[in-house]
Amino acid sequence: MRVVAEILVGLLAVLHLYIMVMEMFLWTTPRVRASFGSTAEFAEQTKVLAANQGLYNGFLAAGLLWGLIASDPVGHDAQIFFTACVVVAGLYGGATASRRILLVQALPGAIALAAVLISG
Repeated sequence: MRVVAEILVGLLAVLHLYIMVMEMFLWTTPRVRASFGSTAEFAEQTKVLAANQGLYNGFLAAGLLWGLIASDPVGHDAQIFFTACVVVAGLYGGATASRRILLVQALPGAIALAAVLISG
């Protein structure tokens, strides 16, 4: 189960790196605008806010990756902490911004967190 948990944490880190890139560097592109359902004008007006949000997603990814490479018990504890942070961020985003975030962020985070806890 440990290998499954680490794969899920790694995939979660990749997801958050991808979100970071979209929010920090690709926010005003047509594809990302379509993904977030925004207009060119809105994307231009909010690109600084999106970049800031992207930076936080980068921090989540960094913490998840740290959890994978750090020795236990620190690595395991970091995986628990950062997957829990992903779940909380996903729940908040799902409640305040878009329900889609529940499926894209909170659910994968919860699955990874459960796997890490079970792997123990």
